[in-house]
Amino acid sequence: MSQRTVQRRRRRLYPLLGGAVAVGVVVVVVQTCTTDTEPESPHPTELGYPPAPAQESPVLNEDAGEPGEVPITDLVDSEWVAQTADRASIPRRAMEAYAGAAAYAELTDPDCQLGWNTLAGIGQVESIHGAFGDSSIGEDGVVDPPIVGVALDGSEGLMEIPDTDDGELDGDDEWDRAVGPMQFIPTTWERYGQDGNLSGEADIHQYDDAALAAAVYLCDRGDDLTDDRGWNDAIAAYNQSIEYAHDVADYAERYLADQ
Repeated sequence: MSQRTVQRRRRRLYPLLGGAVAVGVVVVVVQTCTTDTEPESPHPTELGYPPAPAQESPVLNEDAGEPGEVPITDLVDSEWVAQTADRASIPRRAMEAYAGAAAYAELTDPDCQLGWNTLAGIGQVESIHGAFGDSSIGEDGVVDPPIVGVALDGSEGLMEIPDTDDGELDGDDEWDRAVGPMQFIPTTWERYGQDGNLSGEADIHQYDDAALAAAVYLCDRGDDLTDDRGWNDAIAAYNQSIEYAHDVADYAERYLADQ
């Protein structure tokens, strides 16, 4: 597996406007300061963002190979996956992807501390775990029919993002759209797309690939996801909406409470 090396970046949370999936545009607050020390930005909760929900690590498969040498679903204990999926009412195939992606992050980027439940919260909000509309997840992890979001044409509540891929990924050669169960726009997928199931290609509609791409993206954008700033930086990079952050946090907490 040829995983892409992504340089971690530290980001400071600022008030955000608009809404678009996987677009990291911040509204910079200009402050006058007479010292060389950068003033501390407001705490996320002061701006209306939620506290970071608890992050739970999946139970690892001790007999699995090294990350990147085996599919991400092999990294987690299959019995734990089945029990957790049942308790949380998450489709098992989606749960395998969330847990495998979180396991990969834990093993390759332990400072991130991304829990499977945050990935599941995003998956629920973005695509109802791949069940949006008439879609469902096959045993191979491919979501069919493909899930494609609305045109990001600057309408109320949406960013304006003209087409960047000639419609190759999203079928729209005028505007970009979010695609797949984890809803990536083409430019973000181009940079962060992953091959989580070791098929030889990064498929935005395949759950393991999409969940692993989300994990890499969140860890790149948020540093420590057990920290309020880190978690909200990551989620705000995914979708610039305070309401969205609360929705994801609520589901992430609910999935732990259901156990």
